[in-house]
Amino acid sequence: MVPSSVLLLDTSLPLKDPVPIFALVLFIILLAPIILRKFRIPSIIGLILAGMLIGDHGFKIIEKGSIDLFGNAGLLYIMFLAGLELDMTEFLKNRYRSMVFGALTFFIPLMLGFVVCTYVLQFNFMATLLVSSMFATHTLVAYPLASRLGITKNEAVTVAVGGTIITDTAVLLILAIITGAQAGNLNTYFWIRLGISLAIFAAIILWLMPMLGRWFFKKIKDDKTSHFIFVLALVFASAFLAELAGVEGIIGAFLAGLALNQLIPHTSPLMNRIEFVGNALFIPFFLISVGMLVDLRVLLNGPQALIIAGALTLMAITSKWLAAFFTQLIFKYSSTQRNVIFGLSSAHAAATIAVILIGFNMGIVDEHVLNGTVVLILITCMVGSFVTESAGRRLAIQEAERQPEMPDQPERILVPISNPDRIESLLDFAVMIKDTHATTPIYPLAIVQDNDEAREKVHLTNKMMEKAVIHAAATESNVQVVTRIDLNVSDGIARATKELMVSDVILGWTDKTSTTDRWFGTIFGTTMDNVLQSVWETVYVCNFLYPLNTTKKMVLVLPPNTEYELGFLHYLQKMFMLAKQAGAKLVVFTNSKTQTFVEAFTAQSKMSIELTFKQFDTIEDFLILSREVTRDDLVVVVTARKSTLSYNAYMDGIPGRVSRHFKDNNVILLYPEQTEVDYPDGGIQLDDLTLAPIQEQLANLNKLGKVVKRIFKGPKTKDE
Repeated sequence: MVPSSVLLLDTSLPLKDPVPIFALVLFIILLAPIILRKFRIPSIIGLILAGMLIGDHGFKIIEKGSIDLFGNAGLLYIMFLAGLELDMTEFLKNRYRSMVFGALTFFIPLMLGFVVCTYVLQFNFMATLLVSSMFATHTLVAYPLASRLGITKNEAVTVAVGGTIITDTAVLLILAIITGAQAGNLNTYFWIRLGISLAIFAAIILWLMPMLGRWFFKKIKDDKTSHFIFVLALVFASAFLAELAGVEGIIGAFLAGLALNQLIPHTSPLMNRIEFVGNALFIPFFLISVGMLVDLRVLLNGPQALIIAGALTLMAITSKWLAAFFTQLIFKYSSTQRNVIFGLSSAHAAATIAVILIGFNMGIVDEHVLNGTVVLILITCMVGSFVTESAGRRLAIQEAERQPEMPDQPERILVPISNPDRIESLLDFAVMIKDTHATTPIYPLAIVQDNDEAREKVHLTNKMMEKAVIHAAATESNVQVVTRIDLNVSDGIARATKELMVSDVILGWTDKTSTTDRWFGTIFGTTMDNVLQSVWETVYVCNFLYPLNTTKKMVLVLPPNTEYELGFLHYLQKMFMLAKQAGAKLVVFTNSKTQTFVEAFTAQSKMSIELTFKQFDTIEDFLILSREVTRDDLVVVVTARKSTLSYNAYMDGIPGRVSRHFKDNNVILLYPEQTEVDYPDGGIQLDDLTLAPIQEQLANLNKLGKVVKRIFKGPKTKDE
């Protein structure tokens, strides 16, 4: 007997059953980029062309509106990713440039469009204002290309994205005014309601949402699925609130990305999931839905349709190129950066069709303008995609060529683990400080004591380490699990450090208290002193109570003379990377001399972080920090091993003081890479120190160059 579900299956065209519709679209998403890649055509174009073929204006395989839900979600997702992937420090630093570009890309198309629509196309005032504002808007259709090429941190992309939200906001406000005027509601009450609703909307998104996100990530630490659903819910809730406030949902989605930007590190598993779902599902659905709007048959409806379509398309492309050109002149950008800005800002899609459809439904414009706009969408999306792909590749190559030379010894991070509950937090920290250009893996290490039960313990340990591999896979990080059998844990860590040529060791501390009042003192049953006496590479001792992405401020304490240690530049770079990944402000407590070195490194590294300094003359002032630290802050204290240049006897008691005064904070004790110093009789005189340690750092890390060298006083070497 044939099941009733088979008899009821409707296979007539256009398809109405969601199962074959979804299957067809997924095959298009899979095959279109693969096929068009053979012809060097951007995958975005393939999806738009596929949408043209299967839609109402093609072979009518899929009915109009069948994928609107996913298509609208894809548009919101693009805007959300644009806000989420922004380098916030760079964005704030270049906010005036974004404002300038936003003004140019709004007013140039608006004014030129006004002239063309009034004197060439002979439109009335309302139609002229509507179509001119349509020229000013654009959609970041090509943004996924920029993201795939890894150039989203470039200033050109940051400025283009910032300008997008400015011009789209202005256009959508004009649209609200036009609709209000057309309905006869353009009065004092209209302006008051619009202003109040926008103010409330902005406060909810930019003030309340970060607080809610930080609270949620702290309370729900381990449920990764809930994290993703929470973020997705906030995105669409923000879009809905934007529509309630009188603007388009894309504004809300973009602001949601900005609000969550500092709570979602770019190297985190959550960020990987967000990008994967968007690029694999939502965004392709949106691009296919854009293609379904295009009807090339309108070009056969007589010369007027061709004239209007040609005029609209030429004006849209020319005005956006002029905006990018003047931005290049003002800010001295390269031609490649100009083309990237033009490529990102030239595509017209969602907001464009929204503006024209509203005007068409209200009788402001006729079907010739609507059809001409559809042609404009097709051509500008193709132009924007081709230009972004071409210029983006050149920009990516230029940025790769400017990367600093890698040090002679490659970076290798070792993460000894004994507590399964701490695996994820320690690995997240390792991923956040790892150089993105380093090809070496992260090494989770398990030590098994050599006794009669060693064989069974190795098996249990390997099962535990599977959790590390699974978690690292979620971040697309390369890990290599290492298991060692040794007499004790400290010797096992030391031998693994030497065998693997490790540069950084990340340790978690326990809540046990040793007889020496080192509250973090025992790791895997041995004392921390034994590890530090045998491992002279950079060591991080971490106590993470909350996820690092909830950090508001990172407090970095640098003791006097730490700039003379061998690992000074190395750990400083790691702390800058950590602050950037965590989206936290970096407050450095140090003396004026060390501050000079840090400022020099900042200038040379060109790493964009929000950095401030506070005077901290001696390590004995350590307890003053408790006044400056709040519950959401990460405290990083740089200390030193005995018999090293920056060692102070007061440091022996720092772990105990940290446990008492910062028990509710995430804390890192950092021991830099050092060399043991034999003190002469009467002690060491810092005034007699030579430049040798710093010059060795410069040779190894190649980070400061001439900037740091000018800071130091003393005779120049032949190398200088």
